[in-house]
Amino acid sequence: MSLKYKRVLLKLSGESLLGEKAFGISPDMLEHYAREIKSVVDLGLEIAIVIGGGNIFRGMDAHETGIDRAQGDYMGMLATCINGLALQSMLEKHGMYTRLVSAIEMREIAEPYIRRRARRHLEKRRIVIFSAGTGSPYFTTDSAGALRANEMNVDAILKGTRVDGIYSADPEKDPNASKFDKVSYDNVIGKNLKVMDMTAFTMCRENDMPIVVFDITTPGNLLKVVLGEKIGTLVCND
Repeated sequence: MSLKYKRVLLKLSGESLLGEKAFGISPDMLEHYAREIKSVVDLGLEIAIVIGGGNIFRGMDAHETGIDRAQGDYMGMLATCINGLALQSMLEKHGMYTRLVSAIEMREIAEPYIRRRARRHLEKRRIVIFSAGTGSPYFTTDSAGALRANEMNVDAILKGTRVDGIYSADPEKDPNASKFDKVSYDNVIGKNLKVMDMTAFTMCRENDMPIVVFDITTPGNLLKVVLGEKIGTLVCND
């Protein structure tokens, strides 16, 4: 089978790890992601992963608890490290080689982020899991994903979600919402479509980084995307 992409960054939300749980990490979802990722790694795909921490703590919600925003963002970064450790353990259980890399130094559990070293890991077909966001408050894991994708010179960002692409409105709330198969950066901005936060999206637009938004909860979808099948929504220049 011929791969459309040689190297990708897979962006996963922390909430996606919940599965049917109200809080924490679902072992079933970890198992599902491991199987999906192994299916593409076995074909020779180089893959980096950025995962959020919203299943444990979202920094942006910190003001509701009276916590300072910057302090809350650091708490959220630590949550991404917990998720990264969990995903790393499951991937290695399935026989894959991984490196957990942190933007905040914590040498006992993760490598510090060094761009050239991380790229070398990918060249050696190790799965690189980027944790702790950008290492700075006020930036989401979407921004971290866009930043790392450009630094790693990937071919595309694959954003795994619970829906099968980008819609004109929230399909879970509006039954009349229509799906886009392909949409330009300008149309995303003009139609105010929710793909990523604006900081992350602008970085992708300026660097001509394609984004594929797809339903990763359906088995086999990740493989279909990297093989070039037209599922989900492709965001790119006209």
